[in-house]
Parts: sequence; C-alpha cells; structure tokens
Amino acid sequence: MKLQPIHRARRFFASLLPYRSDPAEDQWVNKWLSASEQKLFSRVQGQDRRHAIGVARAVEDHENDQSTGELHPPTPRWVVAAALLHDIGKTVPDLGTYGRVVATMSAWVGGVDMAEHWADTTGFTRKVGLYMMYPRLGSDLLAVAGSDQKVVDWAAQHHLDEEDWTIPVESGRLLQAADDGVL
Repeated sequence: MKLQPIHRARRFFASLLPYRSDPAEDQWVNKWLSASEQKLFSRVQGQDRRHAIGVARAVEDHENDQSTGELHPPTPRWVVAAALLHDIGKTVPDLGTYGRVVATMSAWVGGVDMAEHWADTTGFTRKVGLYMMYPRLGSDLLAVAGSDQKVVDWAAQHHLDEEDWTIPVESGRLLQAADDGVL
C-alpha cells in the first residue's frame, strides 16, 4: 500500500473540519447518480462526502474548462459517478478519523494481504481489515446497485497502477489527479 504522506495529511486535516450537507450540493450530486447509487451515497458521511464532491467537482470543472481553448465533449455521467463513489467501500467498516489512521498505518506496516485475516476476526481489528478491503467492498456495493461497469471497476482499481486499469486510461488519469487534489 502506498502511504502518500502529503495526500494523507491533507485528508486528515480536512477531516477535522466540520461538514454540513448543502441541499444545492445534494441536488447536484443526485443529477449524476442513479436512484440506487443515491442510496449508497446517502451513507457517506462528512469528510468522505466533502472529498467525493470535491473530486467530482474538479473532474467536471476540468472537463468543462474553456480557458484552454480546447473543445471537450460533455462530461460522461460515469466519470462523475466514479468520482463521487470511488471510496464508497469506506462506509462498510464505519471507522472514525483516528481509526482510519490506525488502519492506514496497519496496512502500510503489516501489508494489505493481512486484510482478509483481520476481517475474519471481531471488534476493532475486523473494522481495520474491512477498511483495508474498501476498494473491493465498494466495487461489490456498486455492482449490486447496478452501476455502470466502469464505475464498479474504478472503485476497485483506483489505487492500482494505470497498467492495471480496465477503464480508459485518460479518464483514470483525470480521476486520479482529482482524487489526489492536483487538478
């Protein structure tokens, strides 16, 4: 597992800020998601909601940026849905901010291959194992919800190297840059 200290530090400090849902923002989110995806997204809390919406807004803004003089086709629904739902698997273990720090460090030190073993236990250790499995869990949730296959694939693959992606590489690069906050 890549630690990405700068990205992690930014996300940690952002998670300490309060978040209040905005009805206009919720309406914007809902225009990109199917009814079953909206139900999944309704489970996303504070810090993850802010992050997902920020990633999706960055993708949409980049795709619609007219300042470069380039003509861009309309942003495909699946790309924005993938941006909104890429971390949906984090809703399964229901860890707070400090629990996620422990889980991230555990994955980095112990290796992601420990995830299934830890998920087979109980209590906090189980939650850490499930958190480490969140890309696969999110992919499963999205498949059951009937999401576009590219959205399902991105949830599972967004931490992989681009040669392992099954979505179009340009879309993956865009989604990854937005997720990393460098768009």
